[in-house]
Amino acid sequence: MNSSSSTKNRFSVLVIVMFLAVTGVLATDGYFSVGYGVQNKGVAGVGIANWEYSLINGNPAGNFYLGKTYSIGFGLFNPYRQYTITGNPSMLPGTFGLAPGNVESDNKTFPNGYIGGNWMLNEKSSLAVSIFGNGGMNTTYRTRTYGDPNNQDTGVDLLQIFTAVTYSTEIAPNHSLGFSGIFGYQAFEAKGLFNFGGFSSSPSNLTDNGDSNGSGFGFKVGYMGQLAEGLTLGASYQSKMWMGEFEEYAGLFAEEGDFDIPSSWTAGLKYGISEKVNVMLDVKQIFYSEVAAIANPLDVMANSPTDAMGNPNPAFNPLGSDGGWGFGWEDMTIVKFGIEFSPNEDWTFRGGYSYGKQPIPESEVLFNILAPGVIENHIALGFSKGIGSNGQQLHFAFNYALSTTVSGFNPLDFDPVASNPSTGSFVPNQAIDLEMSQLDFEVGITF
Repeated sequence: MNSSSSTKNRFSVLVIVMFLAVTGVLATDGYFSVGYGVQNKGVAGVGIANWEYSLINGNPAGNFYLGKTYSIGFGLFNPYRQYTITGNPSMLPGTFGLAPGNVESDNKTFPNGYIGGNWMLNEKSSLAVSIFGNGGMNTTYRTRTYGDPNNQDTGVDLLQIFTAVTYSTEIAPNHSLGFSGIFGYQAFEAKGLFNFGGFSSSPSNLTDNGDSNGSGFGFKVGYMGQLAEGLTLGASYQSKMWMGEFEEYAGLFAEEGDFDIPSSWTAGLKYGISEKVNVMLDVKQIFYSEVAAIANPLDVMANSPTDAMGNPNPAFNPLGSDGGWGFGWEDMTIVKFGIEFSPNEDWTFRGGYSYGKQPIPESEVLFNILAPGVIENHIALGFSKGIGSNGQQLHFAFNYALSTTVSGFNPLDFDPVASNPSTGSFVPNQAIDLEMSQLDFEVGITF
């Protein structure tokens, strides 16, 4: 094969992978992915102390141990998302009732992918570049969930892709540090939210404006070191990513369309029980509370344009303002456990489990119909198989995110009999249930 043809083929592969990374972003740990790279997915995202998982958004300190390596992977997500409304709308003046029924989200299969490479600079350091998706939100309900007269569909689509450039260096035998500079790109679209116009600071920048995009940057630092024979500690911190505003949705997201990506940290251990078996334990925190568009709760008194008696609200904080409501998400703490078994040089088998209390309070179900990131439990299986004489490996991972339901009430609709607006007594009239589960298959190679 000539050099020109080889270069073109490699470029084509890169373009395809970048496309898949953009179109495959879905929610698992809130809206972050449960893991990154096929090997890491095979243990439900655990392994901050395992250098083999470091190249694709893992511990930047681990890349030093990889040597010259390339990695590419493709996968399919199959999420199931639905909501159920129980109870008829009250039809009282100033309320915001929803049509009762059960609605499933369309668009149930999504591709994703990643690519990365690591090169040794010298005996003590390496440089890596990787492209991957982070996570995201997607719902497409083929109904007028919020009664939009202009659009028969309701939903959102948040897509995110990142490029990380990582420097890793050995600071002492079996101890290393790493630093990643991360460039991020994201795009967002919302449909079917016209009837929230009275709650918005800019109704023309609220919904149905097509894709809005923004880019930004952040960084990640990591440490990896052997504490004792067979025992390795790993830790990393990823900064908040400062992203450009979604200008076309400045009347939806708090702070005029600002949608930064929250920071997170992970710490964990890997212990070799024997030459063939490793066990791993991680703790991870994601700080969704750092981003107003994600974390601001719905405050009926502050976020409604009128008071209980229908008079203009002098303290009104509309959608899009600094105090405008968001999704009300709380920070997540996630615990992950995994095991690797390598019976010989050609085979490695993996399994893992991840648990994190989902971030959506019962009081925030109304808006989170759009983003039902309620998953708490993940079960994972995977394997790697040697396929060449130069260390090439084929990897496979399967993840099942168990179904989780969060139940609450519509805070903008009230029982017409039991409620008394003149005394400030409001009894919820409609129950809302959010449910989600997910299957995830991924295959990749390293060479």
